[in-house]
Amino acid sequence: MTASTRYDDIADLLARRIAQGTYTVGDRLPSIRELCREQGISVTTAQSAYARLEEMGLAAARPRSGHYVLPRPRPRDLPTVSRPAQRPLEVAQWDQVLAMVGSAPSADQPRRLGAGTPALDAATLKPLGRLLSGLHRDPDPRDLGYDSLAGHPPLRQQVARLATTSGCLLHPDDVVITTGCQEALAIALRMLAAPGDVVAVDSPSFYGAMQILEAHGLKVMEIPTDPRRGISLEALELALDQWPIRAIQVTPTCNNPLGYTMPESRKRELVKLARRYDVAIIEDDIYGDLAFESPRPKAIKAFDDEGRVLLCSGVSKSLMPGLRVGWIAPGRYRDRALHEKYVSTGASATQPQRAVAAFIEKGHYQRHLREIARRYQRQRDIMTDWVGESFPDGTRISQPRGGFLLWVELPGPIDTPRLNERLAAERLHVAPGPMFSASGKYRHCLRLNYAERPTASLEAAIRRVGELAGEMREYQDSEATLP
Repeated sequence: MTASTRYDDIADLLARRIAQGTYTVGDRLPSIRELCREQGISVTTAQSAYARLEEMGLAAARPRSGHYVLPRPRPRDLPTVSRPAQRPLEVAQWDQVLAMVGSAPSADQPRRLGAGTPALDAATLKPLGRLLSGLHRDPDPRDLGYDSLAGHPPLRQQVARLATTSGCLLHPDDVVITTGCQEALAIALRMLAAPGDVVAVDSPSFYGAMQILEAHGLKVMEIPTDPRRGISLEALELALDQWPIRAIQVTPTCNNPLGYTMPESRKRELVKLARRYDVAIIEDDIYGDLAFESPRPKAIKAFDDEGRVLLCSGVSKSLMPGLRVGWIAPGRYRDRALHEKYVSTGASATQPQRAVAAFIEKGHYQRHLREIARRYQRQRDIMTDWVGESFPDGTRISQPRGGFLLWVELPGPIDTPRLNERLAAERLHVAPGPMFSASGKYRHCLRLNYAERPTASLEAAIRRVGELAGEMREYQDSEATLP
């Protein structure tokens, strides 16, 4: 028996004991030394077993104290399958998006509980900070001029190597570095569609991509989306039959905002469907590296042998958004992608590219992903409990399989834009559901961020959102019963 299967077996044994009640919530688990003695294993194997138990969300380490059993998340009802309009629409909702992203966080700004910002306090990011500092202190003269239009060659090499973890075989020349994933999505959409054309999207969908569609005069065909399996392939096929759809834009792995990961079989079917109707797929994989499972799920691009899938990603969600480092693997559209890159921003800043390339090459990136994914998984469960305990009865909550965003569906006619107006008086702000729809649907939904470490202050803020939502529901119920 190999060491890897041995520590998995030990982790499974401890998990069974927790399930059977041998160890209950809050109990201290056997120390590393005790576990070694009991099971006849090495310290390394015992440590790996506990790391696996943490990945499973069953235990957490306390400094100089040991490992303790965590509360098991209670099952929650998932959001309902979306039912968007069955026709192409123009995008609106810019005012709500601007309220979310229009200014930098400051002391006089509301606390943004739904922003798409990752944890920036992780210890595993410190090597990146040192790399950036070193580049600023002693800059290479070459960093002060224009880099290659396609991007810094060492970074493109590292991105191609990283792609193997998602099942993609890329050459560095297949990769074009962009100023964030947002530019990658914009390049893809500008290449594939002209004003008035129709693009199919999962629904609810990332508001940044929706605003790109709006800015370029494109129409949106929102497709019903399941909170477990993702975009409905059956509904998409009907739409492809009925409308002249030019591209399909999806976030299939650790989706924003629903958190689902499409099953691999459905990713394969989506590629087959696109081939049959001869349309391109724009795959937003910005959260894919933050999957809670290991190895991370395959990208749709992994099943593409024709170059019709344009893979867009970056490090804004896995590392730091301020780096503005993203990329696109545009397949058969590479030459056009380079032209679009040139006319939009030209070459991207060199120093951030160099720092990210070195961070990945030295192995820091994978270590960071392992640690931050475990942290996000624990914090997801904590946030889910807070929402379940303090929001109105009937609230439905997503169960993200990666990333740091939670989708909450409120019961009845609670209006989240109006809820935000009430929260503003208390310097709080959530991401209201209409931001994620071309037609302004999902007014009873909102998005929350669980990347921030759990604190009493954060808990109080989340519970206050739930209290105000409950007050709104009670008021609306009383209004409905008036003669």
